[in-house]
Amino acid sequence: MTFRIMTETDNSKSGYQCRKYGVPVKRYCQTMDLKDDPGLIEKYISAHNRYNSWPEIREGIRSVGILEMEIYILGNRLFMIVETPLDFEWDSAMTKLATLPRQAEWEDYVAMFQNCQSGCTSNEKWRMMERIFYLYE
Repeated sequence: MTFRIMTETDNSKSGYQCRKYGVPVKRYCQTMDLKDDPGLIEKYISAHNRYNSWPEIREGIRSVGILEMEIYILGNRLFMIVETPLDFEWDSAMTKLATLPRQAEWEDYVAMFQNCQSGCTSNEKWRMMERIFYLYE
């Protein structure tokens, strides 16, 4: 099953430019599965585009110290990359994020697409991945 994700610039084969922050950053990688339903997957993709994603959610993500968040998809598998300053503390940031305006409402809304329990926070839905390889020095 293949989904065409319409973006301003489709860089899936040519790569995506990374932001430069002027400070050292660290990266977190997470995964989650969507329900295996093409119609729901298309709606989930649409809910995350520039025009449909909720501004309060983007503002909340930034307010807890996250510099960048990207979500990629293959079939019904999601992969998320989160970039933060080196002093970022994941657990305290996620606790704060869960209390911000409209965050619980957003999590309940996107839960209909996700392979998870209703009422879960983002931190309970997404599974942290372990890095097993990099280009060692």
